[in-house]
Amino acid sequence: MAYTSVRAGAEAIAAAERLIQSPGLENGEALLELRQVRNQFRAAVDQIMGEGGLYAPDLAALALRQAEGDMAEAAFMLRAYRSTLPRLGYAHPVRGDEMEVVRRISSAFRDIPGGQLLGRTRDYTQRLLDLDRQTANAFVAPERSENGHAPAPNGAGSWSGYAKKVSDTMRAMGLIPPLVDQTAEPDDITRHSMRFPVRRPAWLQGLARGETGALVCLAYSALRGYGGGDHGTIADLRVGDLPLRVTHPFTNQPLTIGTYRVTECEMTGREKPPATAAGNGHHQPAMYGLSYGLVFGQNERKAISMSVLDSALMAGAGGGEENPAPANDQEMVLSNTDGIESFGFVEHLKLPHFVTFGSGLQVTEQLNLAAATPANGHGPGPAEDVDDEFR
Repeated sequence: MAYTSVRAGAEAIAAAERLIQSPGLENGEALLELRQVRNQFRAAVDQIMGEGGLYAPDLAALALRQAEGDMAEAAFMLRAYRSTLPRLGYAHPVRGDEMEVVRRISSAFRDIPGGQLLGRTRDYTQRLLDLDRQTANAFVAPERSENGHAPAPNGAGSWSGYAKKVSDTMRAMGLIPPLVDQTAEPDDITRHSMRFPVRRPAWLQGLARGETGALVCLAYSALRGYGGGDHGTIADLRVGDLPLRVTHPFTNQPLTIGTYRVTECEMTGREKPPATAAGNGHHQPAMYGLSYGLVFGQNERKAISMSVLDSALMAGAGGGEENPAPANDQEMVLSNTDGIESFGFVEHLKLPHFVTFGSGLQVTEQLNLAAATPANGHGPGPAEDVDDEFR
């Protein structure tokens, strides 16, 4: 096959751009309003915000509508837009027990401080298509209490919206190591590229904006034994609104300027303590480790997977795995779970590669020609020179 140089057609590219800018509506359909996209595609909007690294529900809804439902494309748009924004400052750190929760469960204990609040979930429903609910009128409004929150746990009492963390209770019981004050400034991977090995704050940032499916895949591999095999238990999984606090530019005092919805997961797993404490001959008490996940919006699947991978990466950083698995390798996990990076590299294969492929094609043709021409310059010998087994 001959190789011909091809110049990209500007008219064709412009026509393709006009096609993608059209909404693709048929029979007089109306374009969905952003409010409808945001409210009726909550899970998609939340996932786009997490992977795009920007908490902006309206912009995520716009990206989802513009991308015609392509989640990776929408997250790409949102992160590209984020890169154009000025950085005004940093928010103050907050704790999970400051969250006004709308859903909160624990798999480790039945009775937890504040009680369990099932909230809005499909965990206990049959995952079947309800063909009777094909119109908007077939759906009912969710049940609400007088204060606008979901009903109180177990249908009794009042729900304040705030709850003490299960990990704090376990720490008070001596089951979890005490908290260590962190004096070092946390890493910011949006300012500085990752250089492996990285510290835990960097890998938590990377996981927080990783692609949901990639995190689930690697977390599942760890649960199946490839990466420690630590089948942890969810101590505290909560969805709710955290306060956004900044420093007032004039008073220099903390000021709450809004809230943002997140999903937080704390997972506990049994640690393996050394047989004796260093130098004193006494056995150390067995304790539980704690891994963490926090993502924008309500995305419990990703928050749980993040906490599983946090545990696997801690095991890998400690060098305790004799045969480290992909989930224990920082570079493997963080470089391959960034959906924007992987999506962009895969998609670039659709762009013209005429020159590089043509160059390789010429080399292949020359090699084939050289292999078909014997040293004496004549073509292949007659058929009778072929071995009998190939006749």
